Amino acid sequence: MTAVAERLADYARLMRLHRPIGTLLLLWPTLWALWFAAAGVPDLKLLLVFCAGVLLMRSAGCVINDYLDRDFDPHVARTRARPIGAGRVQPREALVLFASLCLVAFALVLTLNRYAIALSFVAVFLAVSYPLFKRWTHLPQIYLGVTFGWGIPMAFAAQTNSLPSLAWWLLAANISWVLAYDTAYAMADRADDLKIGVKSTAILFGDCDRLFIGLFHFGALALLAAAGFMAGRGILYDAGLVIAAGIAVQQQLAIRDRDPQACFRVFLENNRFGAVVFVGLVLDYHAL
Repeated sequence: MTAVAERLADYARLMRLHRPIGTLLLLWPTLWALWFAAAGVPDLKLLLVFCAGVLLMRSAGCVINDYLDRDFDPHVARTRARPIGAGRVQPREALVLFASLCLVAFALVLTLNRYAIALSFVAVFLAVSYPLFKRWTHLPQIYLGVTFGWGIPMAFAAQTNSLPSLAWWLLAANISWVLAYDTAYAMADRADDLKIGVKSTAILFGDCDRLFIGLFHFGALALLAAAGFMAGRGILYDAGLVIAAGIAVQQQLAIRDRDPQACFRVFLENNRFGAVVFVGLVLDYHAL
């Protein structure tokens, strides 16, 4: 592999292109919002813009996260091979990459209405500031829920030029869902985080971690059910929620021993949770 190819590969790893799970967890709530906002028939241009924007902003978020965590990552088993922490990408290069991704994403946003453009500035602020919260509070997952869910109000603004109460119910559902899956993610890193002083809900909840994950999954499902009721959704949407509930139960069983690898696998499994909610929503809108 040439030096240029190696550098591009390091940039791709810094953007987490080899691990699409974060993009998918950001994508599902955005797609929920687009389908709800458009009553099942989202504008094709908006769909393409938001899908590309999700990829770009997730990548930008990973870059700035690793830049801010560059002194922590070498001390955590799961993150010590990240390009900045391992010394393969210089911090200034990461900042240039972050700025470039944000500029491309903003160019896409400029194709939307003024309401969505205004909300995009909040999205950038959330992406930049989220990594700092694990230094200050044991509840960074709440902030991550807002960050990962900000595509919801942006989608409603772009599609309807308004922010109805349904958008905020969906955002609340996403926050609860993120609290569930990112607590499981934090359980995988708990031993290392305790050593280096990084805070998380997994540390805060202690032996009650599984209980809270269950409560957060329940809260997400209840809020999604309420959103479906507000939008007049039917049995197929509800069926998707029932399947998602089954996935949540499976996850509880998988993390009963709190094995770090099992906790990380459960985090990954939440892709299925988001997907079945989306599939149920799409089928419910388009069922004959």
